[in-house]
Amino acid sequence: MSDVRDTVHAFIVKNFYVGSGAFTDDESLLDRGIVDSTAILEVISFLEETFDIRVEDAEIVPTNLDSIAAITRFVSSKKPS
Repeated sequence: MSDVRDTVHAFIVKNFYVGSGAFTDDESLLDRGIVDSTAILEVISFLEETFDIRVEDAEIVPTNLDSIAAITRFVSSKKPS
């Protein structure tokens, strides 16, 4: 799971120009202004390509995508064991 976390964190830092220490894993990326609704689509595309998963429309909710921790849990739940 830490590989997923590290990969997602690196993508957010690189693509949305925030410092690696600028936010914690549990902070809302939307509330902090790190991503907006358009950027979430970029995140989804990245997740699908990088982790070979499919994000369904019904799964595009803050519970799954609003923080590094939430994204890590979501991706881990989609990947086969």
